[in-house]
Amino acid sequence: MKQYIANVALVVKDYDEAIDFYTKKLNFKLLEDTQLSETKRWVVVAPPGAKECCLLLAKAAKAEQVAAIGNQTGGRVGFFLFTDDFWRDYKEMQAKGIHFVREAVEEPHGWVAVFEDLYGNLWDFIQPSPQNKTRLV
Repeated sequence: MKQYIANVALVVKDYDEAIDFYTKKLNFKLLEDTQLSETKRWVVVAPPGAKECCLLLAKAAKAEQVAAIGNQTGGRVGFFLFTDDFWRDYKEMQAKGIHFVREAVEEPHGWVAVFEDLYGNLWDFIQPSPQNKTRLV
């Protein structure tokens, strides 16, 4: 049996501003943008080269969802973006105005820095070390 996580929902305030952030600031690819109703779209983005897990940008529709925007994980890092060239991408992200809340450090598991997305969700940005079992393949 083979299973994998295909999408992770990220609650957003507005589809278009979220698409703009992820595609222009983080260089994600817009994989799908399908109108489902007058107010709902199926919007999927992913980093370049991603093979399985993508972000489903889900517009908040209820008060509880609006309250979760930017704090989906209670202030913890909740998303993890891996790269094959930390310094290339880190410098590009800084040049595009990505706000890093923790600067780059070398940890046993690799180079890591923490940035905020457009709503304040925290992301680990990581280039795994060679011995890291979750490294890129």
